[in-house]
Amino acid sequence: MLSEKIKALWGKFWFLLWEDDSFKGWLFSVIFLFLFIKLIFFPFLSLVTGTSLPLAIVESCSMYHDGNLFSDYDEWWKRHEEKYLKLGIDKDEFDSFPFRKGFNKGDIIFIIGANPETLEVGDVIVFDAGRKNPIIHRIINISSKSGKLYFSTIGDNNAHQIAFEKEISEEKLMGKAVFRIAPYIGWIKLIFFESKKPSSVRGFCYER
Repeated sequence: MLSEKIKALWGKFWFLLWEDDSFKGWLFSVIFLFLFIKLIFFPFLSLVTGTSLPLAIVESCSMYHDGNLFSDYDEWWKRHEEKYLKLGIDKDEFDSFPFRKGFNKGDIIFIIGANPETLEVGDVIVFDAGRKNPIIHRIINISSKSGKLYFSTIGDNNAHQIAFEKEISEEKLMGKAVFRIAPYIGWIKLIFFESKKPSSVRGFCYER
């Protein structure tokens, strides 16, 4: 009967996927999980979150705070106060921002699609800067021109703005960072590409 054949095939599939400890079983499991994540999990997550980039691995130190999760916020602010005061942002305002302790290279960040009109100064956004990888920085100003919103950002660990982030059109927005899923876990991927980067940006972060 058809149902018995389906049951038998399912039994073989399940054994090969989870119980077969041979090299063939291991290889099948790896390929299956890869295809599941790429073809089912990520498309579903993109649909739910409303962005093509629901998970992002932080690949630079531009949002790093000395000490990362255990950073001393007050001490960090003293070192960066001048920069933010020039931007019209004081300590009380920054204290209310999400990710006030930044994040580190290798962290995995959860991203959701964001209506440009709901974004605020202090939010951390992901945007297309015309580079190999999207940029994830903090909004420091929002302006309007010809009925469109434009965003200006800076990295918490950067002394100055980069030219491409001074006027980011709403069309370039990819999403808004909402929380850190896993600190450092992204290094599992990054470690394979570090050797290809300029020596000045390789390795672990330090505060500039």
